Formats: sequence, structure tokens, C-alpha cells
Amino acid sequence: MSLEARLAEIEAQSLDIQAQLSRPEVLADHDALKRYGREAARIAPVVAVYGELRAVRHELEGARDVREHDSELELREMAQAEIARLTDAEDALLERLRLLLLPRDPNDDRNVLIEIRAGTGGEEAALFAAELFRMYVRYAERHRWSAETLTISETGIGGMREAILEIHGDGAYSRLKFEGGVHRVQRVPETESSGRIHTSTATVAVLPEADEVEIHIDDRDLRIDVYRSTGPGGQSVNTTDSAVRVTHLPSGLVVAIQDEKSQIKNKAKALAVLRARLLERERRRAHEVEAAARRSMVGSGERSEKIRTYNFPQDRVSDHRVGMDLHDLPGVLDGDLDRLIDTLITTDQAERLAGFDDAG
Repeated sequence: MSLEARLAEIEAQSLDIQAQLSRPEVLADHDALKRYGREAARIAPVVAVYGELRAVRHELEGARDVREHDSELELREMAQAEIARLTDAEDALLERLRLLLLPRDPNDDRNVLIEIRAGTGGEEAALFAAELFRMYVRYAERHRWSAETLTISETGIGGMREAILEIHGDGAYSRLKFEGGVHRVQRVPETESSGRIHTSTATVAVLPEADEVEIHIDDRDLRIDVYRSTGPGGQSVNTTDSAVRVTHLPSGLVVAIQDEKSQIKNKAKALAVLRARLLERERRRAHEVEAAARRSMVGSGERSEKIRTYNFPQDRVSDHRVGMDLHDLPGVLDGDLDRLIDTLITTDQAERLAGFDDAG
């Protein structure tokens, strides 16, 4: 299908969605309204840029007409200059449309769950996992997204064995999905008297949040256990059985959440995590390539498997996927990730655009 045909098709689709959104039965159906609204938001940028393109082409047609038929030399010269400007504008708009028409991850607009686990390196790995956790919280704050801790297993001296963080915000998954993988830290631990540099790892998994309407969980497929919450070192932090462990019997997935306040809240959080993991399982089954990518995202946590290295002695953060080095390690750990993430997004777009052009 040609570019023009695809644009015309999307414009017709936009008109149909707007018509659906005006129907009383759709307005009364929350799920349908949400579905149509999400689809309208998805194609709105394409429709808007296509409108700009048609306006520029209309002006271009008028300028060419003046250049070809007007008897005034001065007007023809002005028209020629206008044609050059408008041609550049047309090319720029076509490039924007080609990017917008790239196959899009349907999860990009979703909220995101980030699972962080200490890997190789003992207590030093747990301390690094805690730093990554704070890094993503700070990144969410910089974007004015909300970040909620679903569960944390702490070591008692500032480290984390594992944590699950939920981030709500427009486009959160589209930017954070590139963070999945093994993160490696190189530094001299405070307990190292000889000054030797240690290498430790933490794994990060990034999952899009799943809606209840997409992932229906039958209560009969669940085993729910409640128990008393415990803190670092095993001490009790709650005198009631508020912690919740949810086991999804068909898949064998287990999610345990503990919170000092509410068993109901813990169950809701656990089900949210379970839905996200089940959605990811469905995606893996539907897309074999994505399955391999998801598994490689976490790996085994060994030192050799890495997407990014945080080198403290050299004040350097290196992303090995794009060969990018930043000498601002404190800033990155304080949530200044946009330079890295923007480069990852641009590289991903360029690679997909090359494939898209070859296919066309």
C-alpha cells in the first residue's frame, strides 16, 4: 500500500472513530469509550500531520502556478523562493509521517511495572539494586509521573533483594521499556580495605500494565494465602495477617505483596502484577521474537550479560547497545536518563525505518 493510500485510510478511520464516540451506546459503555479513545489518541498525530501536509501542498501548487503563468518577473522569483521553502517543509512532513506510520508497540501508552532484582555480587548487588530503584523513582518524578512501590524485600543495611515499582504516566512504557536487562556496576565497596574494584549486577524487567478487561482472571484459578508481614532480617512489622501471596494455578505464577496497612490493598497490587505477567506471557506466545527479547532482558544476572555499565571510578555510564558513554554518573543515578533513553529510541526508530523502507 502506498503512503498516500495509508494516510487516506487512517483519516477515514479517524472519522469513523469520531462517529462512534458520538453514539449514545458507546458513551454509556466505559470499556468501549476507553478503547475508542485510546485508538483516537493513537492516530491523532498522523491525522494532524497529514492535515499540515495537505495545506503545504496546496500552497505549493499555488506557488508553482504563479511561477509558471504570472507575467511579473518579480512575482515569479518570489514564487520560486516560496517553492523552495515549501518543498523543504513537504519533505520534513513526509519524514515525520514515515516515523509516525512505523509499526507501533500497542503498549507504549500504558503504565509500567518495573521489577528490580539483585544479581551477582552479594550485598553490593543489593545496594546497587536499591540505587536503580531510586533512579527510576527520580526519573518518574522528573516527568511528573507517579511512582508507587508494590513490594520491596530489603537487606536491612540499605540494599534490596528485589522490588516492584509501578509508574503511572503518559508514555511511561514507551520510554522505560528500553531499561530491561542486566545492569552492571563497577566500584570499590566501602567494606573493601584493599581498594579493589568489584563488579556486581542487578536485573531489571519492564512490563506494561494490563487492564482487567484484557486479562480476565477467574477466581477459581487462584489460591490466595495470607500471612504476617515481615521486615528486614525476618522481624515482624505487622501484628495482623495483611501480607498476601497469590498463586495462579494454571500458569504457576506466584506474586507476594506485603504492606503494613491493608490486606485488601495488597491483594489488589498482587493481582495487578499478576495481570501484567500474564499479559507478557500472552505476548510471548504470540510473538516468538519478543519472547527471546523478554528472556534476554533478565538473563541469569551473570556479570557477562549486560546492557549498561555504571563505572564509579571513571564517573562513566556506558550503554552497550548504542555505544554511548556519559560522564555524569551521579546525575544518571539521580534520574537524568533522558539522554540515554532518547538515543535508544532514535536508534530503534532508525533501525525500524530502514526495515520499513526496505519492505516498501
